[in-house]
Amino acid sequence: MLPDADTLPETLLDLAVPHEDINDLVALRRTLTADAGTMRLVQECVEELVRDIGEAGAEVPLAERVAEAPPTLGPYFAVYVFVAALPYTRSYHRERGVTADVSRRTLADLGRNMAFHRRRHGRGGVEVPQWLTRHFRGELYQLGRLQFERARLGQRTGRAVAQAGLDMAPGEPCLNLHIPDFHGPLSPAACDRSLQLAREFFARHFPRERYRVAVCHSWLLDPQLKRHLDRDSNIVRFQERLEPGRDPGEEAEPADTEPVRFVFGDPDLPVAGLPRRTSVERAVGDHLRAGGHWYVRHGWFRL
Repeated sequence: MLPDADTLPETLLDLAVPHEDINDLVALRRTLTADAGTMRLVQECVEELVRDIGEAGAEVPLAERVAEAPPTLGPYFAVYVFVAALPYTRSYHRERGVTADVSRRTLADLGRNMAFHRRRHGRGGVEVPQWLTRHFRGELYQLGRLQFERARLGQRTGRAVAQAGLDMAPGEPCLNLHIPDFHGPLSPAACDRSLQLAREFFARHFPRERYRVAVCHSWLLDPQLKRHLDRDSNIVRFQERLEPGRDPGEEAEPADTEPVRFVFGDPDLPVAGLPRRTSVERAVGDHLRAGGHWYVRHGWFRL
């Protein structure tokens, strides 16, 4: 199920696991494999993860199972699960004709997730294991600057799409668009390239699934950002690509920790001390310090 101690580092490097975590993962492998119960837990997690691989939207309770791991392995247990599942994911990618480059860049999100964990906590681990199930199940792909996830239209966005004149309804296939961290600026040129890659990729590798719209759910779509950022900023220009995914007057719950998490690396940082080094940092922090709130907004555009 797992590479041996000599080849495990190579596998981890292929997944972009940070270098400072590799020795610990190799050393803890011995602890893992010596415990029959923990190895059985790894096997069960892998079986649940790859069951019906490729089926979009299936719920895999990986976070709950990871919580069952011994404390000595806890921060890293999910890494071993993903490493053990890797042959199944790569096999699925090959069956679909997904290139090795796209496969590698997609699964490298494991390393990005671990880098985020270390930035926030100062130690190794996986920040959100549940998020990565989409990558290892063949639902999500990194295509240039953006990530695209095979999904279905929700009720609110589906109604907004229908009102715009597209003959679509909630429950029809769509692509959820995600904006990963640690990947350079969100420039219009980078977005254009990603969208073109997505159009070609899904038409080639998932020809029976017709994706007519891409949907985004993010605090980056909060229109209040336009009050704080220049009109030609990448974030504002990204917002202007999308149509509103629901009535802008509809009540929404504040999501103040979202921008703090993604901009500063830790959702629990005190608002009063948030840095002001960049225009986005100033926008997020100053707005909160003035008593304002940030909201996750929804948008879509035609593919």
